[in-house]
Parts: sequence; structure tokens; C-alpha cells
Amino acid sequence: MKILLLAPYPPFPPRSGGALRVFHLARGLAMHHDLTLLTFAPNQAAAAALAPLRERYSVVTVHGPPPRSMLRRAVTTLAAPLPDMALRNRSQPYAEALSRLLAAEHYDVVQAESIEMAHYALMARDLTQRIVLDQFNAEYLLQRRAALADLKGGLALPPARLVAGIYSLVQWRKLSRYERRLLRAFDHILVVSEQDRAALQRLVPAAASKLAVVPNGVDTARIRPGAVRGDLGASTMVFVGALDYRPNLDALRWFTTEVLPLLRQKRRGVRLLVVGRAPGRVVQTLASDEVELVGEVPSVAPYIDGAAVFVVPMRIGGGSRLKLLEALAMEAPVVATSMAVEGIAGLRNGKHLLIADRPQAFAEAVIRLMHDPELGRTLGAAGRDHVINHYDWDASIASLNQLYQQVSEPVANERKRR
Repeated sequence: MKILLLAPYPPFPPRSGGALRVFHLARGLAMHHDLTLLTFAPNQAAAAALAPLRERYSVVTVHGPPPRSMLRRAVTTLAAPLPDMALRNRSQPYAEALSRLLAAEHYDVVQAESIEMAHYALMARDLTQRIVLDQFNAEYLLQRRAALADLKGGLALPPARLVAGIYSLVQWRKLSRYERRLLRAFDHILVVSEQDRAALQRLVPAAASKLAVVPNGVDTARIRPGAVRGDLGASTMVFVGALDYRPNLDALRWFTTEVLPLLRQKRRGVRLLVVGRAPGRVVQTLASDEVELVGEVPSVAPYIDGAAVFVVPMRIGGGSRLKLLEALAMEAPVVATSMAVEGIAGLRNGKHLLIADRPQAFAEAVIRLMHDPELGRTLGAAGRDHVINHYDWDASIASLNQLYQQVSEPVANERKRR
């Protein structure tokens, strides 16, 4: 089949969670189908970096997406009927590039990568056999959790938290309506976990047959444990994630204010390394003698491998955590919240990692791994086995190709009728 994939950012090099997913799903589709990728690229260097992909399939780039000021986002949050995510990547040049491709070729399937690109696939509704949406999260659920977390303190909250909570409250309502519309409009919707599938099905029960789980994964042949575990120090923890992503900011704020003081009482010299792109003002205010802001690095592997404990203190979010899967694949000793492991089926507390939700319990779990490296090695080995058996990208690609095999049959029948 001829497939057109619509991406919100370049999938190569695959440094972010979304880019990793797009990169591997595109790789899998290109093995069996004639694939074209239409993607935004922020600059010429980013477009040029896609050269390795051009050897496997056709790649078309559009400069962008266009920036949106905070003022414009604030106005649309209040006035626009659509959620912020549906407005984020609106671009006339991208729409024109899509129209040119659709005029020049007949695509059997147009697949939008993430909800930000859904409206472009809807443009192709009458010009293709099938439209598919790859949902990175059940977005309304993510914003619901963010609103409930941010507004927990009521009007006594700091102004920034109150504004963030109101934003999420508004977006929760708008996303619920928008995702209902998409569930009805698209032929198939890919989700990363059974939890996200159930959350979206609650919006439109009749859409159950459209929802297919294609989990996030890890390239376990490449993501492996390093030669030295814990060489950054026996009291060193690491947190990895995009530092402009609100669930990550909430996790860091909670960990540094609620958990770190308890760790300080139990063990001298504890420190947290914060690794990730786009560290803004909020993250910078958390830096201290015990919290080192590393920022973006060419590879997070030395930090995951070198820390005594990998912490995932998420309290809001959805989907599944690619960095957690990578840490497990590297046999890292992990302490995570229940929210962090949601979406990764089969993970068990005390077998693959330690799970704790309250500050005291989280601190005790971290100290336990620092004091007992052998336990960390045992958990790490079991964690890697679990990822190899259930979350290798090859298994996810097989799930995707199984769906496309089902899609190809009605497409072939339609061709015969022409």
C-alpha cells in the first residue's frame, strides 16, 4: 500500500519520546509498504539531518511549525472552541504541501502522528481510502489529571499554579469534545496502552473496534546496560525527560520539595542529576547543591547507567514512559510512582522495580536501593527481561503491520471495484 505519514517534528535523530515513536513506526511501515513522510523541520539543519531516512523512504519537509506567542495561546484558550493542541501546528505551507502530495499521488492510507496533526489527515478524508490517527496520549485524561493536581490547593495556590490549573481545566473540556470528534471521524486510532484505549473508549463506546494498541518500545539490541553501574556515585539519582513538559515539571517539583528533604535526613551526599532538553525558568529555580541541572546531552545512556538510582516521580500524565522503558532495558535500579508505570503492562513492585507514591515511601525505596546494590542488579535484570519479552520495537511494529494487513484487504477490494 501507499502510505502518507504526517509528523509534527523530524523523527531523526530520535531524541524525544514522540520522535522515537514516529521513527520506529515509520521504519516498520517502510519495510512492507511504499511510505512517504511529510514532516515539519524547524530549520535547514534539521531537514538535512533526515538524510539517512531518505535512503529508506520518501521524505518531504516543511519549515515550521510557526511559533505561537503566550498571548495568542491565552486568547485562544479562552475564546477558541478548539483545544490548544488542535491549533498548535496550523500552517498554510504544510497544508499546501499536503495538497500537492494528494494531487500527485493516490495514498491508500494517511496516518497522522499525534493529535496536533489530526486536522491535516481530516483534509485528506475524501482523497484516500483510510485515515489513521496515532494518539501518543489520551489527551483529555492527561489534562484532567493536571487540572486536578494543580487546583488541589484552591485559591491559596501560587498564581502560576492557579493559572496552569485553570488552563488544564479548560483544555480538559475542549479535548474531551475534540477527541470524541476524532474518534468518530477516523477509521483507526492507534494508542500506546490498554489504559489509553479504555480512556478513549469511554468517550465514544461505539468506537471500540477502531482502537488498536501499538505500544511504545525499545530497541533492545542497541539500548543495553553499560560496563560500569553507578560510576557517578553511590548516592546519585538521575531524572530524564523533556524539561518543558508539564508532567515532568510537576514530577521534579514534587520530588525536590517533598522527597529530597527526606533523603537528605537519611543519607549524606545525595544528589539528583536532571537531564533533558529545554530547561526553562521553572527547572532552573530548582537547581541547588543537591540538584544539578545537566540539560540536553547527546546521549542519556551514561547518566542512566552511571546513577545509583533512576527516579520517575510522575504524578500526572498518560501514555507510557519511553525513558522508563529505556532505563529498564539498561538494567537500571528504578524507583517510580504508580502513575509512572501506568501503561506498561506487567511491571511488578519488588520484581522489576520499586513503586512508591508517598514522599516517605519513595525516599525509603531510593535509600533501600542505595544501600543494597545487589537488589538493584536483581531488579534491573528482571526489568530488562520484561522489556525484551514485551516492549521491543519489533513487537510493536508487528502489531502495527497486523493492523495494516487488516486495512489492506478492504483497500484491495476497493481497487478491484474501480
